[in-house]
Amino acid sequence: MRNVQMLGVSALALAIAAPAFAQQVKPAEPTAVDEIVVTATKREQTLQDVPISVAVTGQQTIERAQVRDLIDLQSVVPSLKVSQFNATGQTNFVIRGFGNGNGNDGIESSVGVFIDGVYRSRSAAALDDLPEVERIEVLRGPQSTLFGKNVSAGAISIVTKRPQFDAGGKLEATVGNYNTRQIKGTFTGPLSDTLAVRVSGSLNKRDGFFTNLTTGSDVNDRNRWSIRGDVLWEPTDKTSFRVIADYNKIKETCCAVSSILNGPATLAIGGILKKPISDTTKVFDRNVIFNTDPSNDLSGKGVSGQLDQDLGFAKLTAITAYRNQKNASFQDIDFTGADISNNRTANTIKTFTQEVRLASSGDGPISWLAGAFYQNEKLDTGRTITYGTDIRGFADALSGAVPATLLGALPATLRPALTGRSNLYALEFLQSLATPTLVRPGLTYFQPGQGIDDYYKMKQTSYSLFGQVDYRVTDKLTLTGGLAYLNDDKKARSNVVMNDPFSALNLGAVPQFPALGLPGNLYSALGALQFFYGNTTNHGPVNFPNASESGELKADKVTYAVRAAYDFGAINAYVSYSTGWKAGAYNLSSDSRPPNANGVGRTANPENVDVYELGVKANFPGGYANVAVFKQSIKGFQSNAFTGLGYSLVNAGEESVKGFEVDSAWRPVGWLNLAAAVTYLDPKYDSFTGAACVNYDTVRCPVDPATGRRPNFRNLTGDRPAAIPKWSFSTSATVNRDLGGDYQGFARVEYDYVSKTQLTETTPPDLSTWGQKQVNASLGVTNTAKQIEVMVWARNLTKDNNLISTFPTVAQDGSYSGYPNAPRTYGVTVRKSF
Repeated sequence: MRNVQMLGVSALALAIAAPAFAQQVKPAEPTAVDEIVVTATKREQTLQDVPISVAVTGQQTIERAQVRDLIDLQSVVPSLKVSQFNATGQTNFVIRGFGNGNGNDGIESSVGVFIDGVYRSRSAAALDDLPEVERIEVLRGPQSTLFGKNVSAGAISIVTKRPQFDAGGKLEATVGNYNTRQIKGTFTGPLSDTLAVRVSGSLNKRDGFFTNLTTGSDVNDRNRWSIRGDVLWEPTDKTSFRVIADYNKIKETCCAVSSILNGPATLAIGGILKKPISDTTKVFDRNVIFNTDPSNDLSGKGVSGQLDQDLGFAKLTAITAYRNQKNASFQDIDFTGADISNNRTANTIKTFTQEVRLASSGDGPISWLAGAFYQNEKLDTGRTITYGTDIRGFADALSGAVPATLLGALPATLRPALTGRSNLYALEFLQSLATPTLVRPGLTYFQPGQGIDDYYKMKQTSYSLFGQVDYRVTDKLTLTGGLAYLNDDKKARSNVVMNDPFSALNLGAVPQFPALGLPGNLYSALGALQFFYGNTTNHGPVNFPNASESGELKADKVTYAVRAAYDFGAINAYVSYSTGWKAGAYNLSSDSRPPNANGVGRTANPENVDVYELGVKANFPGGYANVAVFKQSIKGFQSNAFTGLGYSLVNAGEESVKGFEVDSAWRPVGWLNLAAAVTYLDPKYDSFTGAACVNYDTVRCPVDPATGRRPNFRNLTGDRPAAIPKWSFSTSATVNRDLGGDYQGFARVEYDYVSKTQLTETTPPDLSTWGQKQVNASLGVTNTAKQIEVMVWARNLTKDNNLISTFPTVAQDGSYSGYPNAPRTYGVTVRKSF
């Protein structure tokens, strides 16, 4: 830890010394970088004046770095991690190592996404192609005192360009490898002296990065479009009203999965069932083997209205929004050529939000902001897992052959019927002797069409009251205090129907065995094949609400922030302490662990965050360097780990991270722009006794030979949390040159680095430890008179191969799979402005 502190102090010292160093060296006529205006504190301030840690990406960087969506944004903001998993809509946002919500509709992300001030409650609602963006702000650390919603880890604020009263627009066309075709367009102009409009649209198509060898189809393709209308009415210089309506559609074949270790169960598919399985020595050959193609069908629409009224003493802002998001997907979840199981999901999320703010005007020593936020959301989600035509052979193979010891203990008349048979068949045969009408050998358990249906409904009502006061003690010193009251109420109900008689069977006391003189637990070791609820007391789902579970989660919290900022002239420094909160969550996913035994697994309690932060923002000739050193801890982090059959939702007792961030830019001469951003993170589980047990951790998760099962939990206290790299940095250089006449040229190269880290705690470290070294580049020419730009670009120029995430392969104990990163892509983009 001392090394971390020394690194942070060194970074601070570098920022403080930068102006003096720049003056001593006296570079050849450094040119000031462009001033960046942000609204991170719900007021317009310059990046260098706002006393919080925020990274800003402007339109030019978005275009030249080919940032096509929020997944690409992480290449220029190293403290942000964005990962797409088993479906197009399952995307996770992480800031400073914290974030969750993918794969489980009951969990809202710890990173809030806001587009033009409107909260997007689920990641799928923020995946449409970026419209005409003015800037993207990534606010690091809890922001509850100003954003009034789940922003316990941070916030992403996307600000689009407003309609203009001068007519203009832009058309953009892109072609590239993998048959990339993308068209974007925007037009803006006046309808009257007080009314302006902007209309934008995009069409994005691309072949897949992977090939399904079973069907020959592409996987991980692009097929999406969007349209957006934006109207601005300014009847007076004190009043403005903006209305935005948008619709987007995604219909894609996603997502590809590569096998990284084939355990005994997967090898049985290839050996006994003679079905094709993936070659683990070719993780990055861009081929997959699914018996059917995965599909994703998403649509989102919404409308929002924002009123801004200058009242003289203050500015009133009111934002009203309604959104409707629909997602559906279908997947072969065993990821092999065998037809073992598939998963069909569908959900609808309807969200209404209302925010009202009042911000003081004037230049007095005291400025203030007060506001309220309200959200009403209705969610319907369902999932169906169905066994396929190869399920019985697969289960027979996993159960093993009837041992000679059992054959010898049976009457001689029964031995021929069971010789060479599987233990699963023997179980059915012995049961049928006592109840022939209920159990038929080979035709009762693991039959095609059996499985489980999950259906959940949830209604959420939340509101918050928040405020902040800034007191300028002197021309140099400003003290800030912020306070927020947050209240959240979730009402949920489940309708889970299990159509899997084997999982419903109590293998510890098979009812037919006593009548045959056999011990009731003769086949308890087959419990590992009870994929759904087999380890619960009831051997089946218990729907809620019920006598012991109300189906309601209610909680409230007061969060606050205090800060002192001092203006040293070329340097602004601040020190702050802030708290954050995220409401409790329901696990709206079947889980292989007991959901009711002690309340663990069904729900998670709220997250509570506190952060100490010291920051310096230094300006020097031609550039700036911003440094933030922080210590952040989360009590009750909502850990949502995939166990191979469902999501294990539990609260980690306490998780903390210490680290620092550096954002810098320098223009030593007018034609050269340099930028660098660095993030260092040192996390630890201070307390986590309820982590999901896993196959590879044989010390903390030994198998019980009597039942074939492991404990449900293990203790990760003291361990380093997965998926939090120690080092992440991004650096870029852009050369701008006058080519003569009306032509300007530019060249940009960017290098992104992420140090190796274990990606998930449910996968062995030797399989899931990966890093990233990616080079992106672009080269372009602009005709300023005709306002035409032609740019060639490439992402992942050096073909860096790495895994985004890893997980236990579904229903194949001891096997593991992963999501490969995108390959090298390149293309040509032409832009015409008018």
